[in-house]
Amino acid sequence: MRIALVGCGAVTQAVYVPLLSRRRDLFEVAAVCDLSRTLADAVGDRLGAPGRYTDVAEMLSAGGFEAVLVLASGSHGETVGRALSAGYAVLCEKPLALTRAEVAALPEGPLMVGYMKQYDPAVRRAEELLAELGGPEVIRSVEVSVLHPSGESQLAFANLTQARDVDPGLIDSLRAAERDLVSKALGESAPESVRGLYGVTMGSICHDLSLLRRFTGSPTDISYVERWGAEPGSIEISGALPVRGRFAIRWHYLEDYPAYRETVTIHHDKGSLELVFPSPYLMNAPTVLTVVSGAESRTEHRDVTEAFEVQLSAFHAFVNDGKPPLTDANGGLEDIVTAQRIAARFAVQHDLPIGGEAA
Repeated sequence: MRIALVGCGAVTQAVYVPLLSRRRDLFEVAAVCDLSRTLADAVGDRLGAPGRYTDVAEMLSAGGFEAVLVLASGSHGETVGRALSAGYAVLCEKPLALTRAEVAALPEGPLMVGYMKQYDPAVRRAEELLAELGGPEVIRSVEVSVLHPSGESQLAFANLTQARDVDPGLIDSLRAAERDLVSKALGESAPESVRGLYGVTMGSICHDLSLLRRFTGSPTDISYVERWGAEPGSIEISGALPVRGRFAIRWHYLEDYPAYRETVTIHHDKGSLELVFPSPYLMNAPTVLTVVSGAESRTEHRDVTEAFEVQLSAFHAFVNDGKPPLTDANGGLEDIVTAQRIAARFAVQHDLPIGGEAA
């Protein structure tokens, strides 16, 4: 399948380039696009892509491919909409968008939202075991802990090409446009503390929201949200699950922590299922699933199959065989709604202004 990439930054260079290089049985990269010509050329050279662009509209018009991978940072609503309107299938990295309105405006078309943790073999095994136990009805609680070091420390090994050739005025205009989108989500008067919380939720905690969707369904109620420490600091979120039980997420930005660590534990009537995730940028590092059941018996499952690679294969099967993705536009929208509920709960607790869609 001939594909095009939009965005040639950190995730593309550290993850997608090596995976697409070794999965030439499934994909041929025909074009790449980035605001930085330096990055477009660097990624294009590594993947042997003949098309190099700095303008998405120009690339979509030129064509020569069947599908588009949207890997740039920020809101993806506009780019996804353009690609779908032009008749291309789309794999869009999370988040799909920053507002409900962007999702509502998307045209019909084949769209898959990329939450690679959903495709992790350990997660799929945990889903199977939970279903055997009785599904969401047996869950007492889901507890999440994320220890998040700086992005620079996580990517130090990757020797990334840096972009220094983008017009600062263009960058400023894009940041202003993104701020306007957040204002539509949270209201013009939303303070920086609420905007920052929304940014972390949409950029990082959304992975955990996507896992809750798979295990239990999206939360029906957000009852408590708190944050503390220097920006982005620490965040705590808790509430009710849709069928039974409660969830709690504790997210900590620890700049000097030695390695990213994320733990998701499902406590159920007969024991627990614990998932420990490594840094998402490390290829083929195993996620560990520990199963604890009666009489203190413990079983560990490890699989070095790369979740991002499984996700790419699933996209290929979606486009060519019609196999539905784990997250489509509706799933992406659910996570936006939950993130807005989180922001609204925090604002209400602290008597801060909240408006826009979150109101």
